[in-house]
Amino acid sequence: MNILINGIGGHMGRELAALCRTGNHGSVLVGGVDPVATSSEWAVWPTLQDIPENVDISCIIDFSHHSCVIPLLDYAKSNGIPTVIATTGHTDEELSAIREASKEIPIFFSANMSFGVALLVELATVATRAIKGADIEIIEKHHNRKLDAPSGTALMLADEICKIREGAFINSGRTGRAKREENEIGIHSVRVGNNVGEHEIIFGTDSETITIKHEAHSRTLFAEGALTAAEFLMICTEGLYNMKNLVGNLLR
Repeated sequence: MNILINGIGGHMGRELAALCRTGNHGSVLVGGVDPVATSSEWAVWPTLQDIPENVDISCIIDFSHHSCVIPLLDYAKSNGIPTVIATTGHTDEELSAIREASKEIPIFFSANMSFGVALLVELATVATRAIKGADIEIIEKHHNRKLDAPSGTALMLADEICKIREGAFINSGRTGRAKREENEIGIHSVRVGNNVGEHEIIFGTDSETITIKHEAHSRTLFAEGALTAAEFLMICTEGLYNMKNLVGNLLR
């Protein structure tokens, strides 16, 4: 599985490159794209257009920035390359471009590349169905360099809960002096130090509180997930896939 990393100079790009060097999930790193990074270990091109035509790419993994996704999709479509999009914070225009591109090539798109987070989502939906009427709050913590708040993972969790609870709505960053509303799903973002990522869902009733939590210990977790997603795409036709599809395939 020949991997091209878009954004190879970033934190996650370097983590992924290190994993590919060990052959994780049968991966071979053919190079990366980054406008400023260089490397003596593998090829790095400043733009996608600088990649030679004879480079054999099985899958692109994108750990760059959401604003780069449209030119990335244009390149992937024109070359028929499956693509894993591991960035967050996309605009409506960018999300629409992802959906349209998935009609031509296999695309894996998830706000979080952790298999454990995928299980967290499943547990959250089970708890939402079981604990009817509970107050539900989400607390997410990340490093102080993260650009988007709430995190894409927190929004993904909240969206899945809202699909189940009728009338539920998301309140991100509660302010003011009014009490919480009955169907409010509160999201609270914390940005401190070098926190890799924590997501905690709290279900509270008058008589008890249940907490479900996932904590990432290192960024390698997300790089491993991205390679698992790339391997999954090797058996997929055109379409838009996510962690729910991957979990379902692994548990069959």
